[in-house]
Amino acid sequence: MGSLKKEGDIFMFLHLGNGHMLAEKEIVLIGDLESTTDSETTEEFLQISDEEGFIVDYADGEAKSFVLTGETIYLSMISSKTLAKRINRPIAKNGRGF
Repeated sequence: MGSLKKEGDIFMFLHLGNGHMLAEKEIVLIGDLESTTDSETTEEFLQISDEEGFIVDYADGEAKSFVLTGETIYLSMISSKTLAKRINRPIAKNGRGF
């Protein structure tokens, strides 16, 4: 991410679990891993992405959802529904919610 601005600026992040956070402005899609892998096309996309090294597993093999950015797919053990709820909460650069 870019450099921090002056004191008091607010940066929006999504907590993906296990202490990992992602800037909300980078998020393209939040998906439910179980329901989307029913699709052959999505399964193939995820398989190729994994083979090419574009998947980062923050779920320690217990993935329930994935977060797609412009360059990377992040796996999370947190449900897509919970992640979607979290995206509406601001987090200050000190990591505390409002």
